[in-house]
Amino acid sequence: MISVYIDLAIGLILAFLLLSLLVSGINEAFVRLLGIRSKFLWAYLRDTLDGPEGGRSWIPSKIADVFAKLPFSSDDPRPAHSPDPAPAVVEPLRVDSATVLASENAEEKVSKEIAEGVAPEGVAGKTAEETGPDEAGVGGPAAEDRAEPPTPPVDMTARLYERLQEIDHPKGARTSIANIPPERFSGAVMELAAAEEGGIDGLLAKLEAIRSPLAGHLKGVWQGAQRDAQKFRQGVEDWFNGEMQRLSTLYARYVRWVVFALGLVLTLLFSMDALEYGKTLLRDNAYRAGVAAIAGGGGEAYAALRDKCAGAEPGLTEPYQCVTESLSSPALVKIFDHAIVSITIPPDGSDDPSFHWNGGAWWDRLITPGHWPGYLLTMVALLFGASFWWDVLRRLTGVRGNRS
Repeated sequence: MISVYIDLAIGLILAFLLLSLLVSGINEAFVRLLGIRSKFLWAYLRDTLDGPEGGRSWIPSKIADVFAKLPFSSDDPRPAHSPDPAPAVVEPLRVDSATVLASENAEEKVSKEIAEGVAPEGVAGKTAEETGPDEAGVGGPAAEDRAEPPTPPVDMTARLYERLQEIDHPKGARTSIANIPPERFSGAVMELAAAEEGGIDGLLAKLEAIRSPLAGHLKGVWQGAQRDAQKFRQGVEDWFNGEMQRLSTLYARYVRWVVFALGLVLTLLFSMDALEYGKTLLRDNAYRAGVAAIAGGGGEAYAALRDKCAGAEPGLTEPYQCVTESLSSPALVKIFDHAIVSITIPPDGSDDPSFHWNGGAWWDRLITPGHWPGYLLTMVALLFGASFWWDVLRRLTGVRGNRS
């Protein structure tokens, strides 16, 4: 009796494993074809290095944006692919941080004077040509000091990619990098810092000047490292590793909904009723036990075999042919017999596989409420993924993985 339930468990696990592999394969093919994982990574890097574009974050905020808007949008966050190796000499940022900082201080001064009523409203944000002498007032700031601090057009994402070109491989016009090792990222940051006159302090000053969100992150790491370059590199590596884990969690949350949708479609397409399939496994085991009893001399079990063969297809009414056909077509082979299009593979391999349209029978099963609990059980099982069911099967059968 125990072996019967073990066979039942193995049969169900194999069925869930096959369907989960199919779901994972379709999802992975879709992700690789459209480069979703790579675009998701570089969307995060755009937000971190250059900031949101026009106040809009590059990172998608909805499930529809991840798998509908992000893959097909013309505004690709990934840098253009370059087949050349990384430049041997890293050019420093062409940003005069002192000038930008002075302009920002002037802007803050104007805002303060507007709040105190010293300067009229509407002066902030005007250029020197747009601000007239009357608006300055007595003792007010000069018109040129009221100009909005310019943000130099620096593409930090492209500069980072220059240091990562060596790990890229050609795949279209855009980079296909979907994973950046934390130690590679920290090394790229150190290379960018080494190109600046003031080292890490110089890089942080220029990042603040161009208003890069990365400045705040690196500044906190630099202060936590007590201005030690080696500790700073390790701190950047740890910070980036944590960010990648957080990004992977966010991406997995979106993928889970896609896996659920694919599982729902495949469950209904193949009409996979887990409860009915479990009953089929038990009947299959019972039939094989009856055949074994006959082979052992149990003549009383021949009645069950005769009843089964009596309702078989024409040409299989003979007990020998009926037993051969049944034993060569176990329940696992018939798992997709109720799909909208079924495939029949001849056991002897003499003929080509045949396809059968089961639209009518498939629709009748689909609208039958008795199958809905089995469909629900199948969809829930597919959410665990192929790796989960493979691990359960490995533990149940005692198969051990290779150890390095």
